[in-house]
Amino acid sequence: MTTGLYELLLRGLWLTVQLTVFSAVLAAAVAFLAGLARLSRRWIVRFVAGVYVEFFRGTSALVLMFWLFFALPLLGWQLAALWAGTLALGLSYGAYGSEIVRGALRAVPPAQREAAIALSFTPAQRMLRVLLPQALPEMVPPFANLLVELLKGTALASVLGIGELAFSAQLVRLATGDSAQVYAIILVMYFVVAFVITRAMRLLERRAKASVGRAPGRSRGRPTRVPPGAIDPAVGATATVGGGTAGGGTAGGASPGTAAAGGTATGGDVA
Repeated sequence: MTTGLYELLLRGLWLTVQLTVFSAVLAAAVAFLAGLARLSRRWIVRFVAGVYVEFFRGTSALVLMFWLFFALPLLGWQLAALWAGTLALGLSYGAYGSEIVRGALRAVPPAQREAAIALSFTPAQRMLRVLLPQALPEMVPPFANLLVELLKGTALASVLGIGELAFSAQLVRLATGDSAQVYAIILVMYFVVAFVITRAMRLLERRAKASVGRAPGRSRGRPTRVPPGAIDPAVGATATVGGGTAGGGTAGGASPGTAAAGGTATGGDVA
């Protein structure tokens, strides 16, 4: 291929990246709004959010693009091809993302919510300071998969005449007649962009876990080694290190009549 054809593919790649970013921002906003609405105390809010999720999960993003670009002008609204594709992809993938948000928030232990209520936090404070920080690390991995799927879904926008990567590849293929080389090149381009996305989301996951005191690759609640001197043998205290709990022994061989720290003595008199 000539240099001009390679430049055409690179311009298509840049437009694909733009379409992915715009659609991802819209999808993230819709996912959080719909996901939080599915957990609302008001049934009408849950009902409206449920209708949105079920409708856009059950319809085709391709048909939605056609409707926004060709049918919506009949109602008096004309959208540019890029924004019609962005809106279709954002609404469709936002419906899938809302279930990720809802599931992650449901996975937060109920004791955390109860503790926030006991501290007289408002619902907004409970969500922003307690629930979302703990749910975010659980959202990142499925959001990474959804973002890669969104990247590959941008190829649907080629039917609207948007000069993204798939559309540019079709033009180059018609100009050269070499389908194998052209499609092999864009496969590599899609892979490179998807690899960058997965690496970036992996880094975001590590930082999200670190922000709530969870080391990457270590399960919560797994006992960890207690450093020497962490437990005072005279009181038999219980030490918590790195999310794991290590129980100490009681003084004097843990006889039945010895009182443990934080508890009451049993089987004997308290000195």
